[in-house]
Amino acid sequence: MSLNTNYTINTGGTLLDLATPRVMGIMNITPDSFYNGSRAQTEGDIAARTRQLSDEGADIIDVGAYSSRPGADDISPKEEMERLRRALAVIRRELPEAIISVDTFRADVAKMCVEEYGANIINDISGGELDAQMFATIAALRVPYIIMHMHGTPRTMQANPHYDDLMEDIVLYFSERINRLHDMGVCDIIIDPGFGFAKTLEHNYQLMAHLEELHELGKPLLAGISRKSMIYKLLGTTAADALNGTTALNTLALAKGARILRVHDVKACVEVVKIYCEYQKHLFP
Repeated sequence: MSLNTNYTINTGGTLLDLATPRVMGIMNITPDSFYNGSRAQTEGDIAARTRQLSDEGADIIDVGAYSSRPGADDISPKEEMERLRRALAVIRRELPEAIISVDTFRADVAKMCVEEYGANIINDISGGELDAQMFATIAALRVPYIIMHMHGTPRTMQANPHYDDLMEDIVLYFSERINRLHDMGVCDIIIDPGFGFAKTLEHNYQLMAHLEELHELGKPLLAGISRKSMIYKLLGTTAADALNGTTALNTLALAKGARILRVHDVKACVEVVKIYCEYQKHLFP
């Protein structure tokens, strides 16, 4: 599978062309996400973050109400829905045409967000493992589905993760789920290899080094590296100091064929994409 394969996804009747890599801006409506620069809890903060993401050039806004950092507190589906209702109403008011991705592993939450607020994409960190109804729900909703590789739950995923063959495990994980989704009529599938989820620092860099192997699955690839511990633990700093490392890894991900970059810092990432695309234009005139 070529790294330059062109993909499109249907986001509510509008085709989003992934020939040019797209930037997904993160909005966390949680009190405990690992990077506070992406948090927005009040209506005013949500409106301001929406305008910031749009002004800086985000193609997609990814909204999450459940923190997936290791050891994060569990919240009820009711609380997750209440947080998302408040946020999605503000985003739709501020930016009616925004392409919105909702970061949830719960089928009922996904259904509410699509049916009540026109969410365009569902982003599931569990790959359908934490809610047996998710695949059927996605098939019924007919929205693009981001499926991420993870073992365990956010609370347990970093408890001594082990792989006999990391890349083989990830390819088999996606292959089985893609086949199930295809059998249910789901075509718009995006794969996220899950940097930082059930992976050691060494696993994360091994994954980056072999990221192009995932193109054999024939699906667009999302890379979510922004300000993660694979950067700041390696460099001995903090998430707040990890923008430069994020930029370096996003550039590598683009070179490996990533079509969507999920980031906290949209302006910096848009610049990376612009520079990389100009480079590619001259490399393959």
